[in-house]
Amino acid sequence: MQQFKNLREMMAAYSDENVCREYMEKMRWGGNPTCPFCGMNKPYRLKNGKTFRCKDKECKKDFTVTVGTIFENSKVKLSVWMAAMYLITGHKKGVSSLQLSRDLGITQKTAWFVLHRVRLLMNDPEPDVPLDNIVEVDETYVGGKFENMNCKRLKHHRETGKDNKTAVMGLLERDGKARLTVIGNNTFKEVILNNVAPTAEIMTDSHLSYTGLANEFKAHEAVNHNIKEYKRGLAYTNSVEGFFSLFKRTIFGTYHQVSPKHLHRYCAESSYRFNSRKISDADRFQFALSNTKGRLTYKQLINKI
Repeated sequence: MQQFKNLREMMAAYSDENVCREYMEKMRWGGNPTCPFCGMNKPYRLKNGKTFRCKDKECKKDFTVTVGTIFENSKVKLSVWMAAMYLITGHKKGVSSLQLSRDLGITQKTAWFVLHRVRLLMNDPEPDVPLDNIVEVDETYVGGKFENMNCKRLKHHRETGKDNKTAVMGLLERDGKARLTVIGNNTFKEVILNNVAPTAEIMTDSHLSYTGLANEFKAHEAVNHNIKEYKRGLAYTNSVEGFFSLFKRTIFGTYHQVSPKHLHRYCAESSYRFNSRKISDADRFQFALSNTKGRLTYKQLINKI
């Protein structure tokens, strides 16, 4: 397994499809191919070199290393996929589908689908493990301004009374990891209870929705920004607000417009980058490539299922 330090070295080492496939087999199976259908080890490798056949008498299914991963049934070459993953995981504020299509020589529609498939592997690998110790909590709102809308969209919002903003909550464990989650129909308190351990100390601003958290957690401290109070001992939300600034620069500076139905994927992407900020681009790429299980079809993505 070759080592590399940047995109140029990675593309030079893994420009050949057979080399890419061999690299993925080592990353996924560690040199011991396993049938994704029944879990049987040591399948037969067929003459084409890339297809395996399970030797279990009841299974006997053919498969490749891409089956059951984000690469399954993709016409995009593995070398292009690997370059895309390096770019997507390495850019601090993300990369747009238009930019990715220009960089890799694929269509914008394909690049958009590739981006969402890669975001799938950026989901929190331990979503059920609650944050603990000192946890900063704050909320932000994602969406365009009414004054920037065209007449048709503005009329639609006025007639339906639908808000153009989507609420997102940020939770950050000091010296730990951070999470972004779309609040949706949940209350602020419900989101916090679902993501934070009862033994944690919660730090928030003075928003009324955070009232009563002291009864659910070890402690709750709030700073009042209305009177220009931003820090009182251990009570502050500066860290999670810094996390929000990166998230907003990603949305406004790179993607410009995000659909509410896909917003949770962009939240996962920003959380992944923040939590892996202390490792190198090459290590982040390899970690992402080792976690490619799970499919996302185009019909599922556009909710036509």
